[in-house]
Amino acid sequence: MYNLESEFNRFYREHVVLPQKEKSSLFSKKNINVKRLRDGLEEYNEENGTDYKLAEEPIVQGSVAMSTVIQNDSNDYDIDVAIVFEKENIPNGTTSTKNLVVKALMKKTKQFKVEPEAKTNCVRIVYAEGYHVDFAIYRRTKSDEDNQCFTYEHCGSEWRVRDPRSITNWFLEQNKDKDYKLREIVRLFKMFSKSREGWVNMPGGLIQSVLCDEKYQSYNRLDESFYYTIKLIRNRLTKNKEVYNPVDMENSLKLVEKDSVKMDNLYNRLGDKLIKLNVLFDESCTYKQANEAWESFFNHEYWEEQKQKERSDVAKSLALFEAENTIIYRETEEFIQNLFPIKLQYQLDLKCKVYDKHEKMIGLLGEMLNRGMLLLPNHLLIFIAEPKNIPPPYKIYWKVRNRGEIAKKEDSVRGIIFETKGLTHSENTQFKGDHYVECYIVKNNICIARKRINIPIRVS
Repeated sequence: MYNLESEFNRFYREHVVLPQKEKSSLFSKKNINVKRLRDGLEEYNEENGTDYKLAEEPIVQGSVAMSTVIQNDSNDYDIDVAIVFEKENIPNGTTSTKNLVVKALMKKTKQFKVEPEAKTNCVRIVYAEGYHVDFAIYRRTKSDEDNQCFTYEHCGSEWRVRDPRSITNWFLEQNKDKDYKLREIVRLFKMFSKSREGWVNMPGGLIQSVLCDEKYQSYNRLDESFYYTIKLIRNRLTKNKEVYNPVDMENSLKLVEKDSVKMDNLYNRLGDKLIKLNVLFDESCTYKQANEAWESFFNHEYWEEQKQKERSDVAKSLALFEAENTIIYRETEEFIQNLFPIKLQYQLDLKCKVYDKHEKMIGLLGEMLNRGMLLLPNHLLIFIAEPKNIPPPYKIYWKVRNRGEIAKKEDSVRGIIFETKGLTHSENTQFKGDHYVECYIVKNNICIARKRINIPIRVS
């Protein structure tokens, strides 16, 4: 297969992956609207003598939670947020429950041209720019009194048992199982599916994610991994266009007849555009032809720009160098809200002792930074969690998150959440960046306290 690794990786990083600024904007809109809901519920309660309130922190769902949102979504970003009430603290009917949420939001969204609307499966807030926030409503009941385990029901046309974290956790586990590279393939597949304005009625992101997971192929090069995965998806759809819910294999993800049309469209369009990539396997394939092939597949101007360039021997060497140095890193970060319900009820202090390479204590990190001292590489950090009046037993979890270009180049952004037996954890400072460490206290399977400490490592 013709090697366009450098160009393909650059296309992925610059035109497929959603920039951090856009990701932050999505979460900011989520936070703003959650606050509107909380404030609206409080005002509604004051007016009506009720006591409606959220039972736990809202849960981001869908492509935002799985981080498979792409640039080609334009401004039509769908932010799914699960809000959970106690079953005894919510109306019994699904319509009356959705109407309650609409009324609460309307008290704080009067500036919107379009009022919050109750849909079949959610309550939607639409922004003028094209963003929309969907509040999926759940109610919960205790299924295990001793361990505080809950059964969740989703508010649709009726109440149906559904875990708001199950799909996200399924995807994150499959991504981890595939060395955190499944997400790359899903993003590229979604980029293809949204590559033409006339391509309406294509399967949604979950179906595409299931297909990519099912047929994922591991190669050293991203372009090869993507090609062989989608080729197997096309072959699979030749024989079978049924796709089942990955966390409930008895239920199809094709809910209505229109979904069958979408699967036919994917099958036909994928087959038509895969033929265009056959030239990549010709021994006489040129650089221009390879770019034209990917241009015909993704329908993106990036490839038009690339094919105009002449690839001299010097350019070939440069491309190989760029391929080795293009930052494609594993996105390994995990989030506590995907693992446990969050209901912060207690205080937690987090301190950090700093030692030099000779294991001599320099001081507490907070005091060092206040005095203008630099935290340098090759130091030992001892983190000490101090729970405030939290009755045992409970569990301690940590997250170490590295940020910055060096962390990405070293493929060491980390961010995996892990448990420790005691209240301390140690790390060595390695490279420059504005990193952080978080600690979580989990009691009865609920996160009841959390604390972050920033770790700004500099060079002298």
